[in-house]
Amino acid sequence: MKKGFLSLILHAHLPFVRHPEYESFFEEIWLFEAITECYVPLIRSLERLQQDRVNYRLTLSLSPPLILMLSDPLLQSRYLNYINNLLELAEKEIIRTSNTPEYQKLARLYRRLYLDTLDIFANQYDCNLLTAFQKFHAAGNLELITCAATHGFLPLLNKSDAAVRNQINTGIETFTSHIGFPPTGFWLPECGYYPGLEKHLENAGINYFFVDSHGIDNASVTPRNSVYAPLDCGNHVMAFARDPESSRQVWSSHDGYPGDYDYREYYSDIGFDLEMDYIAPYILDEHIRINTGIKYHRVTGGDLPKEIYQPRQAIDKAQLHAQDFINKRQQQIDRLSINMDRPPHIVSPYDAELFGHWWFEGPHWLEWVLRFADKNSNGIRTISCADYLKQVTVHQVATPSTSTWGDQGYSSFWINETNDWIYPLLHKAGADMEKLATTFKGVKANPLQERALNQAVRSLLLAQASDWPFIMKTGTTVEYATKRITDHLARFNYLRDSIRNNAINERYLSALEILDDAFPAADFRNFHTTKQDPK
Repeated sequence: MKKGFLSLILHAHLPFVRHPEYESFFEEIWLFEAITECYVPLIRSLERLQQDRVNYRLTLSLSPPLILMLSDPLLQSRYLNYINNLLELAEKEIIRTSNTPEYQKLARLYRRLYLDTLDIFANQYDCNLLTAFQKFHAAGNLELITCAATHGFLPLLNKSDAAVRNQINTGIETFTSHIGFPPTGFWLPECGYYPGLEKHLENAGINYFFVDSHGIDNASVTPRNSVYAPLDCGNHVMAFARDPESSRQVWSSHDGYPGDYDYREYYSDIGFDLEMDYIAPYILDEHIRINTGIKYHRVTGGDLPKEIYQPRQAIDKAQLHAQDFINKRQQQIDRLSINMDRPPHIVSPYDAELFGHWWFEGPHWLEWVLRFADKNSNGIRTISCADYLKQVTVHQVATPSTSTWGDQGYSSFWINETNDWIYPLLHKAGADMEKLATTFKGVKANPLQERALNQAVRSLLLAQASDWPFIMKTGTTVEYATKRITDHLARFNYLRDSIRNNAINERYLSALEILDDAFPAADFRNFHTTKQDPK
């Protein structure tokens, strides 16, 4: 008899980075690293679970920008160049480390991983990993959901109902057209919620979404079951909360599993460690050092020099940590069951890119968690939130509080002294887009006008991505983030003025359509105010 439920949710998202105007572009590596270190390792784990007939449920949120990039022929071909380049480097490393057997053993490991990755990507799934996720969904193990169009931070776009609605609806349309069915669940970007947002989700056909724990704890009515049961927002759209206890075990920089001294050290990479003459062909422009993905050291303990990575030892530790995670969830469920009127539901959401990229052993840990959860000896059942709502049909009605899962729990990471300048510009562009949509609502646009209006929508959506203010706050690639916002807004302003003045340059418009080749179904008519918009 299962006494409680565990929902593991992975949110897979990267900003839309695609630059056909260049032969190669550094920031496209973000996608290539994620394919190599996160998405293919996840697929490997799910393949093994399927082969061993493990009964599990896992939820994967695929953001629309990631969907568009994974299915893009240009980026697919560039990824093949990337992985073949890594294979060449691994081959060279096998030769270079011939006098140090422990290092050569790792070099051979990387070559095997890259060969296997190439086989999975190119041969098994014909360069489109979306088909892999569709396969696991069809098998009944993987629940697929989605997110807003460009991961726009909805609480700060809320000045315009049309802007929020189009982020949500465009995201759902993108998911549906590529995956083949509409999602029932929705990942709010950065778990950013404000009261009234659930009405947009209801209008879009969404049944549930996620908030951070304080969004439920501080709801309009005190939750009877804390964060271990969802709230009905009053319109049958359900809010599920992140469990803080299971989150700390994975996310905490001090107590979380990824910091264990047996795991691979992310910050020790041959791209920074080896002589420039040797590593130059495999770094940025042959003179700027970057991560290659080949790393030879483990985290080690304290301030000691980094020791060589021991893969078998690390995998064994991932299995031990997975068992510990399940044991603690069992103890948690036993404790919670005493005072609850229903089985406790533990919701554990994580960034998918944690597993493999930042935490090399993360996919193995996840696989073992799902294996251990399937054993009859414990009282846990993995379940999707959609499954839960089919089993438990009576819910407390309350409105969650404004909240995010960002630093300090609200919006400070996305609006602060580093990035607050962008919002007046975004809001003005949103208002201008609404005016254009209203102007042409009752007027039949000619084909050129319609193309320009739809491209203006794309430029606005791309400017609204939450990734750019996030990067400005973290201080990583600030120049690129700033350029992305200013470029998209400049393109929008050019299109707006061209449409208003009936002076559209078709050649320039075609160039913009190539540069920002996203959301092919974008329709400017959806941007005017509707009767369904919340009041």
